Amino acid sequence: MTDPQSLIPKVTEYVHEYMSKFDASHDFDHIKRVVGLARTIYLEIQTTNAPNQPNLDPDIITLAALLHDVGDSKYVQDKKKARKMVFEKLRDFGADEELATKIQTICNGVSYSTEIQDFDHITSLITQYSELAVVQDADRLDSIGAIGIGRAFTFGGAKAKRGMQDTVHIFDKKLFLLENLMKTESGKTMARERTQLLRDFKESWEKEAHVEMVGLDVLKLSTDSPVEISRE
Repeated sequence: MTDPQSLIPKVTEYVHEYMSKFDASHDFDHIKRVVGLARTIYLEIQTTNAPNQPNLDPDIITLAALLHDVGDSKYVQDKKKARKMVFEKLRDFGADEELATKIQTICNGVSYSTEIQDFDHITSLITQYSELAVVQDADRLDSIGAIGIGRAFTFGGAKAKRGMQDTVHIFDKKLFLLENLMKTESGKTMARERTQLLRDFKESWEKEAHVEMVGLDVLKLSTDSPVEISRE
């Protein structure tokens, strides 16, 4: 199999350029954080003496963390093409088919939506490719906590065209659920702290947003009343 480490500089340069066209919720800073979190989780796993320790390749983890958003279905319309973009790019960089297939498979298994559609499939993939658990946890950790809050509002405004209150609703629909989907012990520990920050933020938000209801009452409006502003 091709030496994965030899591909990291080329892949880094490519991903830096690829992510430059997306909004700040999915930019190269996000990639750097996911790589850093994945590395942190990997090193903590290596320092434990737990039985049945998974056999992890740190370079596979780095490459998958770098490439996990290449072909993201939120930004690529051709879904069939999206699921092969990582494989094809790695082959262009000289990776053999085995390595390219492994990293593409890991990348395809990272997303939350993929897992909730078929939990058994993701469980099977993690058994086959233990690096997936590390990259998956790292990506999800960047969706919660202070950074996660910033990313949620950024994506809501830039891509999903959601109002701020609608973005807060995403906390209940998705973000609060991520803690229980963590696979590694390090991921679980970090997710617990970051999820509490989300809960504290939502509580503060609801207290501050309550004044909107006071405003509606003063203006004699219902929550579904259209507001027409005179331009005269």
